[in-house]
Order: sequence, then structure tokens, then C-alpha cells
Amino acid sequence: MRRISAKLALVTAAAAALLAPVTAAAAGPASHPAGAATVRRDLPEPPPADVIRKELDDLTIAAPHAMTGYSRSKFPHWVTQYGACDSREVVLARDGQDVVQDDQCRAVSGVWVSAYDGKVSTRPSTEVDIDHVVPLANAWRSGADLWDTATRRKFANDLTDPQLIAVSASSNRQKGDQSPDQWAPPLRSYWCTYGRAWTHVKYLYNLNITEPEKNKLIEMVDTCPA
Repeated sequence: MRRISAKLALVTAAAAALLAPVTAAAAGPASHPAGAATVRRDLPEPPPADVIRKELDDLTIAAPHAMTGYSRSKFPHWVTQYGACDSREVVLARDGQDVVQDDQCRAVSGVWVSAYDGKVSTRPSTEVDIDHVVPLANAWRSGADLWDTATRRKFANDLTDPQLIAVSASSNRQKGDQSPDQWAPPLRSYWCTYGRAWTHVKYLYNLNITEPEKNKLIEMVDTCPA
């Protein structure tokens, strides 16, 4: 009983630490040898709310493009980033705590707290997904249908911008390819970051938005501290 209580206390403490605000200085992909415990990092920090509001005003409002010809295979992922590590494993290492990887760079243990719903996971292969903040299918409907393969590959594996994040598998599958007006993170406390990240990615990649999408993004960004 004492061991169970101790383990629960450790997981609870880890969850609290992982959900604490992350500064821009902590952003960026992890770089570490396989098998080493990692330092907590997070989604690359989006610009502040005042910048995001200007970016949002610059986005083109347009009707969604047709899904004709769409396939996830047209967005090659997960690509190798270094050594045996692909984009998925880099994000798992970056977004988890005490992550240990095997000699193939696969995460074999650690703790992940989903920023979307607060769920704590310790099984990365079954409980944790890497979410594209702006989903691939949404990007296709927003203008990525006109991109070349190289641009789609960059978008699907972007570790520099706030596009990839490790979240609970359940929240990622609930979200699917929906835009913010159709699905928002259950944790309202994450709306500020999510709205900023979504807007910034669409701005960087010159993707369109719809009117309902813009209205919801304004609502999300308005939750940011003044």
C-alpha cells in the first residue's frame, strides 16, 4: 500500500510540473543520446497574443477546398531527424518527463501529461499520440492541396514551429481533422496557447481559414492574460 501511495504521489507531482507554464526559452527539439533521461521541453512557444491578432487579421478567409485527391501519404511523416530518431520520437522525448529511449530511439518509459485534457500517460505506444495542431486534412482544405511534396513533408514534421505536440490518444482522436470552431481542447486553460499555435502555423504556411474558425480563434486568444 505504501509503494502504491508513493508511486501515485510521484505521478501527481509529475503532472503538476508538466502542466506548469513553459517559457519560450524552453522551446525547441531535444538533442540527447538514446537511453538518457530528458529535460522537460514543450510545444515551441507561439508569438504573444498581440502579434497573433495581427496575424489572424492577415489570414485569408475562404471556403474549404475539396478533399479530392487527399491522402495522408501525401504528407510524408514521420521522417528521420537524427540518428535513429524520427519526428514522433523526438516529440515524445521533448514533451515527456524522465523519458528513456532504447537503442532505436523508441520511448520505452516516461510520463506524459496531455495539455489538451490533463490525462497522465505512461505507455507511449498506446496512450500517447503526436498531434498536428493544424491537422493534415484541414491543411489540405486550407491550401495545402496546392503544395509540392517537400512543403507537405516540412509541414508534417515541423519541430521548429508550434505544430507538433504529444497529447493523449483519446483527445487526438476526438479532435480528428476538425478546426477550432468544431473542436477545442477540453482544458479551457490551454485555449490561449492552442489558439495562438493554430493561428501562427496557418500564418507561417499561408493557409486559409473560414469565418467560424476565425471567430473561435478570436475567442481563444481573448482568454490570454492581458
